[in-house]
Amino acid sequence: MKFEVVTGDITKQTTAVAVVNLFSGVIEPGGATGAVDSAIGSTISKLIEAGEIKGGASEATLIHTLGDRYGDFAPDRVLVAGLGKSNSLDADDIRKIAATVARRVRSIGASEATTILHGAGIGGIDPAVSAAAIVEGTILGAYEFKNYKSSSNDDDDDTGGLETLTIIELDSGKANEVQAAVDRATSMANAEALARDLVNHPPNIMTPTRLAEEAVAVAEATDGLSITVLERADAEKMGMGAYLGVAQGSHEPPKIIRIDYAGDPDDADNNLWIIGKGITFDSGGLSLKPSSGMETMKSDMAGGASVIAAARAIAEIGPKINVTALCLATENMPGGGAQRVSDVVQAMNGKYIEVINTDAEGRLTLADALVYARENGARRMVDIATLTGGIVVALGKGNSGAFSNDDELVNALIAAGDKRGQSFWRLPLDDIAKRQNRSKIADLKNTGGRAAHAITAAHFIGEFAEDTPWVHLDIAGNAMSDGTNGILTAGATGLPTRTLVQLALDLAEANS
Repeated sequence: MKFEVVTGDITKQTTAVAVVNLFSGVIEPGGATGAVDSAIGSTISKLIEAGEIKGGASEATLIHTLGDRYGDFAPDRVLVAGLGKSNSLDADDIRKIAATVARRVRSIGASEATTILHGAGIGGIDPAVSAAAIVEGTILGAYEFKNYKSSSNDDDDDTGGLETLTIIELDSGKANEVQAAVDRATSMANAEALARDLVNHPPNIMTPTRLAEEAVAVAEATDGLSITVLERADAEKMGMGAYLGVAQGSHEPPKIIRIDYAGDPDDADNNLWIIGKGITFDSGGLSLKPSSGMETMKSDMAGGASVIAAARAIAEIGPKINVTALCLATENMPGGGAQRVSDVVQAMNGKYIEVINTDAEGRLTLADALVYARENGARRMVDIATLTGGIVVALGKGNSGAFSNDDELVNALIAAGDKRGQSFWRLPLDDIAKRQNRSKIADLKNTGGRAAHAITAAHFIGEFAEDTPWVHLDIAGNAMSDGTNGILTAGATGLPTRTLVQLALDLAEANS
């Protein structure tokens, strides 16, 4: 999808759809919307009076203006987007509005449109912020995954989609700033769409080997990225017993995927490691999930997908910080060689772990991943995992859980998420919950039971972060969407790709 910022009068733009907006409660449109209204015979005002246009949030009303009926009015159609109340509009609202507009434009078969900036007038939204939100909402709201739909499928919507969106900025002095924001947002949103793609593939296709191949393709196609893929033998040499214990039940070989971006090569300590859980399918192992619990388990590599995708956007934008994306990929299967309940495995740092539940496998792979990161110079670490059902019970789907041993890093991550409309809620790491992970025969066990499930899981991972600043994100409630809502479409969400990119940008700026 192509985005272009231009200055000019929207009434003069030759476009399939001219997108304007309206706050709720407005009777007489002003600004660009007022100019369009005047040019088309006060049609918008008449529809407001008739009660058809109310300006409600994400309302979308299409007006046809084809032909010469309205003199030199150039657009073929006008789409009036509702902004809701003027005193509450924010960037996330604009993302949702843009998503609604993108789907409405697709529904009429138009491939291009022109829009004014939402909220940049009386809404008080910075033009660059508005433009970035429009881009993100458009790309993610229009997202579709049709790789496995044949052309003969009668239910397949083959109306095409939005290919070009022109954004009107009235102030020519701000056009370059707005275009820069658009370019950055395009990289972020396209990366999140890539993460969605990786997760949406079925697990017989998106194996650890395929995930590694996709990561290689990303790195080779992106300037500034280098990639290393390590094999089972490498993991054995490094003593990754926790990770290999999970992998031993599958016929699919495990893959250690590492992508490096050297944005500050003169300062090796100025780094951030983003570490994604990469279980390409989680059956639960011998602690087998019920069949209904496996339906979305192709998404158990959503954390890994997000870090691979984020690495691409970070390299495209180019912040002055070194970023390493790490994903220890494997399946968790109940084969004849699968690890058993009550097995004891040894992690890369020498700690012994009693396996109480083979379905608590993600934390085992992350244990070795964090040790690997620390031994390779990590100074800040964020791990991302679809880890526990407990986080869904605690927070539902409105927030992802955040746990940390470092106030500064977790606050920076939460702030980065707020900028990109992705919400994270910090939960405690208390000593009472930590004691639940004690084992009678090993250094610790891999689950502390049902009580405080998400917290004990975070405590387990924290044992391997030690004193390195670290944040654990549990995205089990947010990796998949049941249907279309705002920028989310049915299937993978791609969360928290944009937040990870924003965090890297913010850390680089803070260090400059």
